[in-house]
Amino acid sequence: MATGYLEILRARHAARLLVGTLVGRLPNATAALAIVLFVRAEGGSYSLAGALAAVYGVANAVGQPVLGRLVDLHGQPRVQLPAALGAGLAMAVFAFVGIGALPVAYAAVAAAGLFTPPLEGGLRALWPSVLRREDQVHTAYAMDAVAQEVMFTVGPLLVTLCVSLWSAQAALLVLNVIGVLGALSVVISPPSRAWRSSPREAHWLGALRSAGMLALLGAFLFIGIALGSITVAAVPYADEHGGDVVYGWLMAALGLGALIGGSVYGARQWAGEAARRLQVLVALLAVCYLPLMLMPGAVAMVALTVLAGVFLAPSIACAFVLVDRHAPRGTVTEAFSWLVTMFTVGHSVGTGVAGPVVEAGGARWGFAVPWVAGTVSLLVLVATGRVLAATARTAVVAASSENDPNRAVEPRFSSGDRA
Repeated sequence: MATGYLEILRARHAARLLVGTLVGRLPNATAALAIVLFVRAEGGSYSLAGALAAVYGVANAVGQPVLGRLVDLHGQPRVQLPAALGAGLAMAVFAFVGIGALPVAYAAVAAAGLFTPPLEGGLRALWPSVLRREDQVHTAYAMDAVAQEVMFTVGPLLVTLCVSLWSAQAALLVLNVIGVLGALSVVISPPSRAWRSSPREAHWLGALRSAGMLALLGAFLFIGIALGSITVAAVPYADEHGGDVVYGWLMAALGLGALIGGSVYGARQWAGEAARRLQVLVALLAVCYLPLMLMPGAVAMVALTVLAGVFLAPSIACAFVLVDRHAPRGTVTEAFSWLVTMFTVGHSVGTGVAGPVVEAGGARWGFAVPWVAGTVSLLVLVATGRVLAATARTAVVAASSENDPNRAVEPRFSSGDRA
């Protein structure tokens, strides 16, 4: 397993790009928790903290595809670095102003979310120019998905560490400074500076004019709903089985399962169509959500939650391959950013849906929501299977100059419909 990942990390610039992207995304990964802790430290209510975190999330969902399109048009350094600086400065304004002037606070968190640089989509656009073989790019997508799980586990720990050592205000400032440094590390790297998107057809829909992209976005909206509902349903379960400690273990177990699944998935090459493989992975994901309704004791429930997360990272990694193949020419960063946005929106919808369900029927019915959402995601993929497979069948290893400023021919995998 380690051999495939080490081969990726030994490639020139690969480790720098991966680490820089993860570090650069720390402010985004920790924003909700950092905002809540800061507002609480300032004496604000949980309602205000939730409202500010929601404003950040909505602004982030809007900003990612918009900035992704600008990256495709103007290159990574000219968009990513100014965006990172803008987001960091906006969060610094929030940290210093606090909640004393609410209009300023809302405007600051909205700006921080809106200007969060699309580093995630940018990294996936860079992999084919850093790694010369298609199988290596697929492995990198899986490694990327696994690394995200590590970041979303470590990030909250860094927030709580900063709060305990200094203050909630310091946590906001320190994490955003670190984020800017991570973004800087990426955008001054040779691959980022050299990367150019393919010439794009002028169209206001951008990446959304692809039927395959719309199918993927619809499917991952429901996967996001499934994850969001689990975070809510786990609260009443934990209240009855040990409190906050149990809730923390359940959330960590979900990430651990995804880490295990992604690591195993990326360690080998998979034959067959990616569209068909994604259907199988999402079917297994939905099936593994179902045992959560059993709600056994805490130890067994943690084990079931690990199982529930196993097929998440493989599903995401497989979707990355399909996004790369279905994105219209010249929209690759925007396309990846749309997937991030749709997943984030789904997560928010899931938390909203699960709340009333839990209040009406308890935690057991709350855990039914992820199974239903996972099943609907599978149905979307099955219904659109021919659309997703049509382009995937034409994917070949081809010569392309998309990422070479000197237009030198380099080995790339592409199709007639990919960016």
